[in-house]
Amino acid sequence: MNWDQIGGKWSQLKGEVRQKWGKLTDDDLEVMAGSKDKFVGRLQERYGIAKEQAQMQVDEWAKSVRVPEKQPRARKAGA
Repeated sequence: MNWDQIGGKWSQLKGEVRQKWGKLTDDDLEVMAGSKDKFVGRLQERYGIAKEQAQMQVDEWAKSVRVPEKQPRARKAGA
């Protein structure tokens, strides 16, 4: 999934991010708000890792993200 899509679906993805990176706080997730640069920066801070390592983790996660698309509403009979 690309970052435009991730940014647009951020509220749906926060739980997955929190599960994968438990040291991130709710405030971190709000500040990040789907921004890749902020995401990488917060991972660096919370986990004490190099920027390159944080970047790699974020990129790998982004490749694996799958957000279910909204299902079209069923039409009522006779409508």
